[in-house]
Amino acid sequence: MTTSLQLGDSRISWLNGGEFELDGGTMYGAVPKVLWNKKYPADKDNYIRLLNSPLLVQTPEANILIDTGLGNKLSTKQKEIFRVCRDWSLVEDLQDLGLERQDIDIVLLTHCDFDHAGGVVMFDEEQQEPTLTFPAARHIVQQREWEDVLAPDIRSSHTYWPENFAGLADSGLLKIIEGESEISPGIHVQLTGGHTRGYQLVEIRGSAGCAVHLGDLFPTHTHVNPLWVMAYDNYPLDVIKLKQELFSRYITEECWFTFYHDIYMKACRLNTDLDVIQELN
Repeated sequence: MTTSLQLGDSRISWLNGGEFELDGGTMYGAVPKVLWNKKYPADKDNYIRLLNSPLLVQTPEANILIDTGLGNKLSTKQKEIFRVCRDWSLVEDLQDLGLERQDIDIVLLTHCDFDHAGGVVMFDEEQQEPTLTFPAARHIVQQREWEDVLAPDIRSSHTYWPENFAGLADSGLLKIIEGESEISPGIHVQLTGGHTRGYQLVEIRGSAGCAVHLGDLFPTHTHVNPLWVMAYDNYPLDVIKLKQELFSRYITEECWFTFYHDIYMKACRLNTDLDVIQELN
């Protein structure tokens, strides 16, 4: 059953973008295992399970998807490397909600790592060839992020995979933006950087409440300590500063913080002591 959060006239639903397992240490960087393992336990091999949960945001004006999950193009070897334990079923989840691929109006990519952008292009079961998963959707990417997709450095080349963007640039559906922008009424993005150079957050404001999707800036509820940052963060000191600023801003507004990777909760509210005071599972 799909978990949803109602914000008055807007609704957020969490979809299955595939599940995988990563080495726990990579998700907590310099934080000792004796600390993080109490909050997010690892298995005997030191791996932890993580979701990849694209968010469907339905507003009076549009159907908006935030990130796209792992997709269905991973090879058997890639599935073994990333210990994929649940396959991507984004299209089927949308159908369960009464939506087809063509009904998505906007795809917002927080950034272009394979676990967030892998579903931009999919293998069509009938054609058995890559095709845009959401053929009617504008795909919103920050300018800096797209520059790095086109010319990745030695680090990002391992996670920005060209096959995840095949045909997007020539489709007329790619929209490059710079900085802060209102994408649709009640939906704003803000260039933050931090996790990647062109990272963007998504702010969702309905008629009754607000939510902010920090994505990999706040990957699980256990990362609420500003100093708990991932080894995957390209600019960790920026992430620390951003978390302090963003937590302060959105706690004041009593916004929900939504999660993409967390197996324990989908969203939460925090108090000024950074304690979870309300959670959605």
